[in-house]
Amino acid sequence: MFNAAASIFKIPDLRNKVLFTIALLIIYRVGFHISVPGIDVQRMTGAAQRQDHDSPVSRALEHLQMLSGGEFKRSSLFGLGIMPYITSSIILMLLGEVMPALKKLKEEGQTGYKKIQEYTRYLTVPICLVQSMMFVKLMRPYAYPGLEGATVIFGVIGMTAGTIFLMWLGEQIDEYGIGNGISLLIMAGIVSSMPGTIARVWQSTSFTVGAGTAAGTYGPGKIMFLIVAFVFVVAGAILITQGQRRIPVQQAKQMRGMRMYGGQRHYLPLRINHGGVMPIIFASSLMQFPPILFGQLLSVPKFANSAVLGNIAMSLHPGAYIYNVLYIVLIILFSYFWTTVQFQPKEMAKNLRNSGSFIPGLRPGHRTAEYLETVMARITFYGAAFLAIIAVVPTVIAQLPGLDIDWQVASFFGGTGLLIVVSVSLDLVQRVEANLIMRNYEGFSSSRIKGARGW
Repeated sequence: MFNAAASIFKIPDLRNKVLFTIALLIIYRVGFHISVPGIDVQRMTGAAQRQDHDSPVSRALEHLQMLSGGEFKRSSLFGLGIMPYITSSIILMLLGEVMPALKKLKEEGQTGYKKIQEYTRYLTVPICLVQSMMFVKLMRPYAYPGLEGATVIFGVIGMTAGTIFLMWLGEQIDEYGIGNGISLLIMAGIVSSMPGTIARVWQSTSFTVGAGTAAGTYGPGKIMFLIVAFVFVVAGAILITQGQRRIPVQQAKQMRGMRMYGGQRHYLPLRINHGGVMPIIFASSLMQFPPILFGQLLSVPKFANSAVLGNIAMSLHPGAYIYNVLYIVLIILFSYFWTTVQFQPKEMAKNLRNSGSFIPGLRPGHRTAEYLETVMARITFYGAAFLAIIAVVPTVIAQLPGLDIDWQVASFFGGTGLLIVVSVSLDLVQRVEANLIMRNYEGFSSSRIKGARGW
């Protein structure tokens, strides 16, 4: 493995791509330390430290900050991160299934893809404007006296320009770097918060006898539990990310002249977790609104003493039993929804028939499409169930009696952030390994990264 890592810097083209990618990621992180003009950062930092971190609004901000890589207390120009671009991509991807014009562009290949990318950039701007206004509204009380109006204007323009600049950085990594630039930016934002969390755990760690029983302290038992839990959860995330159901496909034999061609047997891989991390993103984004809505209703004097609204608000509070049940149900529903949108069995069956291939024991066409749809529906259930388990692991660990583990520490043991880091890291390793093997260098391992059953 170390020889393969050293081989990266022996190939000029690959070395330049890696160094270029690292340089842009450094620029990406430096930009988070540039605050919005007119904001008193010290006052904002103090207020962020005093706020209730278990409130629905704080949880929503922490979720957004984890994906964007920023911190609300810093009022960064890159505070929105790259998420508005991801949101616009998802919107156009879903519209592409119902709008004939976008569907036709998708069928045009690379030319249509570039046009859709252009529409994605245009849609990112209004999304940035809306989200930046929401952020600036929260930051406005911490503006310097007399600069409240200017802070709003500078904040909206600056945060919008920051996201557009990050979008440009991601495209530069795609073109001149190692590739998958947008995902690398998201992963860099998530990983950047890990050192601070590890430092907080280390500061609260004591190896004396009986340590870890006090609130907020970590003894040897807790540290060992955190390490073992992290290893098991990461191993499970890798397993489900690489897991596949391989459908055997037989190529028809063809007689050309005096020679026989075809007849080879290959496999059609169907991913168990076909939706990736998108079902968790959809479900977590949707579940952020009910707690905030009922919390705002209870702040109104007319509804402040309502027992019904109070019980509903408690049931929908992050970490509550009903909240977790609804969260799991939404993840499973969105997993099937995303698979239905992305996986096209009729188109796949048509391509198999046109290429002269078939699934043994099934007639090409409708019967093949029906079989592929049935198999995909079955394996999606297992992928969705695993996603649901990963999503609720942080809440379960944070609420285990006797452990008293901070929610921010527990968030590294599951959820959206962990799946993004695992999937992007695997993709990065495969991209580098493909470049090494293409130039006759040995990869990171003799067996290379394979599926769950070694294929």
